[in-house]
Amino acid sequence: MTIAWPAFTPWLSLAGGLLIGLAAALLLLFNGRIAGISGIVGELLRPARGDVAWRAAFTAGLVVAPLAWLLVGALPRLHVAASTPVLVVAGLLVGVGTRYAGGCTSGHGVCGLSRGSLRSLAATATFMAAGFVVVFVARHVLGA
Repeated sequence: MTIAWPAFTPWLSLAGGLLIGLAAALLLLFNGRIAGISGIVGELLRPARGDVAWRAAFTAGLVVAPLAWLLVGALPRLHVAASTPVLVVAGLLVGVGTRYAGGCTSGHGVCGLSRGSLRSLAATATFMAAGFVVVFVARHVLGA
């Protein structure tokens, strides 16, 4: 295993993690809601009265944040080593998985674990194990 030193950004990664934690804490503190992205965005498709504005603002922040970053630096170069059909299928599988798990990695991994939720611990362990298996099979069995 080698480290891609040009991509090794511990301080930016720490700052990003702190911002994610701060956003999750502020959403819980001021709105009483868990910052699970799939739930926030998913409920925009079935809006409830008085529940749309904060969800739309949070989702808009996810879109605007990379654009705001352009004011201080360049975005990292993106390289996805998968075809569009593979990405579509993967996205659909993630969406189905978040419904079965009752939340996504942000809801369970960031917010649930920080609250000491055993359900979130089980969900996050399952997400991680599945990811490890998929990467191992894709790289070492299928040679992708």
